[in-house]
Amino acid sequence: MSYPQRCWAEIDLIALRNNLAWLRHRIGSGNQILTVVKADAYGHGLKQIAAFLMQSGTNIFGVANLNEARDIRAVGRGWPILMLGACLPDEMEYAIKDNVMPTISSPAEAKRFSKIAKKMKRNIRVHLKIDTGMGRLGCTPGQAGALVEAIKQLPNLSLNGIYTHYASAEDKVAFSKRQRMTFAKTLKSINHEFEFTHANNSAALLHEPKSIYNLARPGLLVYGVMPPGKRTPPELIRKHLQPALSWKCRVSFVKNIAKGTPLSYGQKYVSPKKMRVATLCAGYGDGYLASAHGQAKVIIGDKLCNILGRITMDQMLADVSRLPSIKIGDEAILIGHKHNHCITAHQVAQWAGTIPWETLAAISHRVPRLYRGTQAA
Repeated sequence: MSYPQRCWAEIDLIALRNNLAWLRHRIGSGNQILTVVKADAYGHGLKQIAAFLMQSGTNIFGVANLNEARDIRAVGRGWPILMLGACLPDEMEYAIKDNVMPTISSPAEAKRFSKIAKKMKRNIRVHLKIDTGMGRLGCTPGQAGALVEAIKQLPNLSLNGIYTHYASAEDKVAFSKRQRMTFAKTLKSINHEFEFTHANNSAALLHEPKSIYNLARPGLLVYGVMPPGKRTPPELIRKHLQPALSWKCRVSFVKNIAKGTPLSYGQKYVSPKKMRVATLCAGYGDGYLASAHGQAKVIIGDKLCNILGRITMDQMLADVSRLPSIKIGDEAILIGHKHNHCITAHQVAQWAGTIPWETLAAISHRVPRLYRGTQAA
């Protein structure tokens, strides 16, 4: 038995497939795509999205941890998986057992993996990360050559990938160029043939096409959302990529209030006039960021309606004074479009003072994902 939905996300699989096809065109013939599916596939639902991407042409999956890798394995075996985060010492055996490619940043990590893999009588493919300016993981460019040679001498390790990560490709031209040139110089200094060389995340795919190499790592772009920043992306890409996710909820109550009526916790909002107010079945427990209060809007009917007062755990209030025929059960759009109105993940992020990555990743597991399109399972 399934109940009617109060708050849900709809995933357009046709848009997702078209986005991936366009990105494949962008990176060029013969190059491959590592699709980043961490954080529940950016809020789109990891298992379902991974299964769909297996049918739609992704080559490798990028995850943040081993639980995400196991979710991918649960829906299909055989696809290479790169763990983008560092493996903790007590995770290494599991990474080898589950055939997950780890990211290596130091000789100590390489030695531990080699020792465990030898004991398990297993071989493991690894990717070396070079820190060109992000500062999270990776060896320095000056350490790269010696580390490559050390890894090549270790038993049971196969060094099949090398990569770096742009820190601000959507904003900083000079710094991004410096990262690109540093990585290119480092590659020239290394005596090793890598199966995979990669640098470009979503922002770099838009703004640094010279560093695509033979593998690209799109995340946000696969889901049809542009990384916000000072650099303007090519209009052709903006035109072709479409958001795959829309987020909706229902009206649970409607009432008329008098002038001077306080609304929600803290009485931060007091009605300046008589108003018609709708209670909506969504709140920060569903992942709608509470910091968006005071600016947030939703689409109800053919109107853009202001959210009033603080957003609470399970509910929020909307001004529906211009919708005299509104009724309980009507649909409210949190992210998506209807008529001439559109609310994007980027717009919600701006209201909340954050970034679209957080807007999408915050959508909680209690929000059902409903998949639309000819390949929806």
